[in-house]
Amino acid sequence: MDHLDQQLLSILRHDGRRAISDIAGEMGLSRATVRARIERLEARGDIIGYTVVLRADAVAMPVRGLTMIEVEGRLLDRVVDALVGFPEIGAVHTTNGKWDLILEVAAQSLTDLDAILRRLRMVPGITASETNLLLATPRSSRARL
Repeated sequence: MDHLDQQLLSILRHDGRRAISDIAGEMGLSRATVRARIERLEARGDIIGYTVVLRADAVAMPVRGLTMIEVEGRLLDRVVDALVGFPEIGAVHTTNGKWDLILEVAAQSLTDLDAILRRLRMVPGITASETNLLLATPRSSRARL
């Protein structure tokens, strides 16, 4: 993957529906070249799909954090199923080491985050947690509006 492919992917990450002619103009390439590069990236599996980003998913919540969760014994699947009911959790990651799960949590205020964490601690199977606030995100590959 060369510099042009990386530039093309960056453009598509921000707007996967952008017209090929607009992309070609920004990159200084022909429409045919851009189309061929996109088709090649899709065929190689570098691009595996396109998706819709809802405004609700893109609006940055003012308070964000990573919450590490320790789960009792073999209750991991039950805990993960229970976490589906938390709209404030943007992602659930399994991991190794001291913590079993890492959650991406977002709230409107510190008071709201405190309430979320209190609800998390009540989920059967969660034995410990630790939350770190995210202060800034200097780089992200997520779509922006």
